[in-house]
Amino acid sequence: MSVVFDLSRNIDLHQRSMRHTSEKAIGGITTGLIWLNETVTWQAKHLFKLRTFTSKITAFDPYDYFEDRMVEGDFVSACHGHFFSKTPSGTLMKDVFTFTTPYGVLGQIANVLFLRRYMRNLLKTRNRVIKQYAESDKWKELLW
Repeated sequence: MSVVFDLSRNIDLHQRSMRHTSEKAIGGITTGLIWLNETVTWQAKHLFKLRTFTSKITAFDPYDYFEDRMVEGDFVSACHGHFFSKTPSGTLMKDVFTFTTPYGVLGQIANVLFLRRYMRNLLKTRNRVIKQYAESDKWKELLW
C-alpha cells in the first residue's frame, strides 16, 4: 500500500503520466515526493491553452489518505482527495476530485458538456500509469 501511496504523490511520476499535456512542475516542490503543507505549481496545455495550477497538500495520513487543494488556477475551487485501502489482491486507490468552474451558467454548461469527462479522463490516464509502475519493478526507479 505504501508504494501506491508514494507513487501517487511523486512529482516525477505525475509528469510522466501527463506527458500528453506537456505537464511540468515549475514551482514549489518540482521533483520527488510532496508532503503536508507543501505546494507545487504545474504548467500544462489543457483545452488548447497553456495553464498554470498551484496546489497545496492540506491533509496527509500516511498510507491511507492525502488531499491537495488548488490555491491558484483556472477553477474557482478544486479539491482532490486520494484514498487508499488494502484489499486481498493489493491496494485500492480512489480519487475524489471536486471543482467549481468560473463563468456562472456558462461554466456549468461547459462542465456538463465536456469538462467533467475531460478531468475524469486525466485521472484515469494518471492512475493507469501509477498502476503500471506499482505492479512492476518500475516503481523502484522513483522510490529507491
